[in-house]
Parts: sequence; structure tokens; C-alpha cells
Amino acid sequence: MAKINVLIAGSTGYIGVQLVKLLIKHPYVKIKYLCGKSSIGKNISKFDSRLKKKKLPKIIKFSKKYLNDVDVVFTSLPNGEAQIISKNLLKKNLLIDLSADFRLENSKLYKKYYKITHRAKGKIKNSIYSIPELSKKKLKNYKIISCPGCYPTSILIPLVPLVKNSLISSNIVADSKSGYSGAGRGVHKKFANKNLYESLSAYGLAVHRHNSEIDQEIERYHNGKFKLSFTPHLSPMFRGILTTIYFDIPKGKSLSLIYKKLIKEYKFSKFVKICKFNKPISTNDVVNTNNCLISVCKSKFKDKGIILSAIDNLIKGGSGQAVQNFNLYYGFNETLGLK
Repeated sequence: MAKINVLIAGSTGYIGVQLVKLLIKHPYVKIKYLCGKSSIGKNISKFDSRLKKKKLPKIIKFSKKYLNDVDVVFTSLPNGEAQIISKNLLKKNLLIDLSADFRLENSKLYKKYYKITHRAKGKIKNSIYSIPELSKKKLKNYKIISCPGCYPTSILIPLVPLVKNSLISSNIVADSKSGYSGAGRGVHKKFANKNLYESLSAYGLAVHRHNSEIDQEIERYHNGKFKLSFTPHLSPMFRGILTTIYFDIPKGKSLSLIYKKLIKEYKFSKFVKICKFNKPISTNDVVNTNNCLISVCKSKFKDKGIILSAIDNLIKGGSGQAVQNFNLYYGFNETLGLK
């Protein structure tokens, strides 16, 4: 089979570099162009020495003329920039975006949370918000695939099957701890007054941007408003997310029923793993994998439960999910490039 030509825009960020590292292992991918702004003319190995011996193109400035030479464009850019690229897509191009540009169906909501006007409103209807495990059968109908944020991935994978089947009450608290790589290469400037290596910091209380996509997707499976409180934290580790979800068990339901539902839902999943009941888990269990590890646990209250969810924010919460969507779109084995 002929290889699929790929362009990566935003190739030098943490997620962009991780994406390169995954795609060079993919048997059906040829990385045709690596694009950046501040690193033009440099080798990608400057950002990860493990890429030094790989035959990869030097970093160039993006131009729409390159779209003629590629089948797929991966964008890992600041919010707003993938929208501009989307307006120049050719019929043969598939856009897989790792920013928030096409995560929200409502452009007004996008402006509210991201403080910029959406510049490709007409393209939103051609896009799909895709957690692969939940949308794999629909991908072929779209030319823009929007990959979810890292926090929402860790929250929605365990919650959606439960919300869809009315196995969980509306009053939910999601407490998430992330490695500081989730804030990008500018994290040290952004959090200059924090000691990233020795402290745990809460941020974005009640107003974090990822609230918008969590609410959107939960309400897709629930009739009416759904109350979910989400608080993110930066943890003194480089990568990984551990989310703890606290919830009420509806009358007539049980924690055992919830546990069995998640096992059934993800029985054939390549990357979602359900642990033994009541098992503690850590980010160390998933780092450098595309796995989402889920553990259903008892609370000290009989009418409440706890779900632990762990992912690698740079892989399952970013580049790995993008590659997984790519594989599903083209009908490849879901694990290619991810094992």
C-alpha cells in the first residue's frame, strides 16, 4: 500500500514532538513536511535528541501550497490557527486538529471561552469531536477531526457510558491532576510564580476552558442540564493525568452495576482498560502509552462512588488520540504507531 503523506503544523511543542515520534513508527505514513514558526530551518531533533538518527524533513514555515502534496494535515497550534488552515483545505485533505478550534459546536461558546472570534464558522458542520472509543463509526463522514482536550478525555471516557444509561446522578465532582507538560512549552513563563517541581497548584477554578467541551459532550447523552464541577491542578511531574470522579449513585442502581457496565462497554477496546474493582491506580501505570486506565472504587458512603481515571496527557490526551483517529478514519488497525 502507498504511504499517506502527512504534514504536521506545530511540530515542535510537547504534543507535536510526541506526534512525530508516533508517526515515524507508523508503517503507512510518510512525514512530508514539519512546520513551525520560531524554529524554521532547524532539525526536529533539537527538541528531542532521540529523533537525531531519524530521516525527517527540516522545519519550514507553513504554506497552503504544501496542501497539494499531502493527504493529512495534523495541527498542534495555538487556538485560532487551525481555523485559518481549514479554509484552504483541498478536497483530498483530512485535517486532524489537536487544538480547541473545532471542539465546540457553538461558535459563540467558543468566543466566550477562548476570547477570540471563530474564523471558520462554516467549517464547524464539517467537523466531528472525536474520542475514538465513542465516535469511531462516524469518522468517515467528516473532513475535520477535532481531538478532545486531555482533561476531558480522562473524564468523558468513564462518564459517557454511565450518563447514557442513567447509571449516574447529575451532581458530579471531577478533580484532575496533570503533569505540567499539559500547559505546553510556555508553562514556565505562564506559571513563573509557581514552583512547578515541588508544589501542587489548582487553577482555572470553575472557568477552565475544558468545562465547555465536557458540558457539551455530557449533555449530548443526557436530556437536560447536567451538573459537573471540574477543578484542574498542575502537579510536580512532567506528564500524566489522574482524575478522581466523585458521584452519587441513583436510587435502584448500584456500584456493582456501574462497574459491570464499564466492563461491558470497553470489553473490546484496544486502549481503555478497566481494573479490578476498588484498585488504586497511578499515572505511572499509563505514562508512555495510549491507554486510559479506569478503576471503580467504593466510597465510605453507600450511596456514593468514586472513579479513578489515568491517562498520559501527551499521548491518549493528545497525539496518541490523533493517531488513533487517523487509523480509524483510514480503516487501519487501531494500534498502528501506538504500540
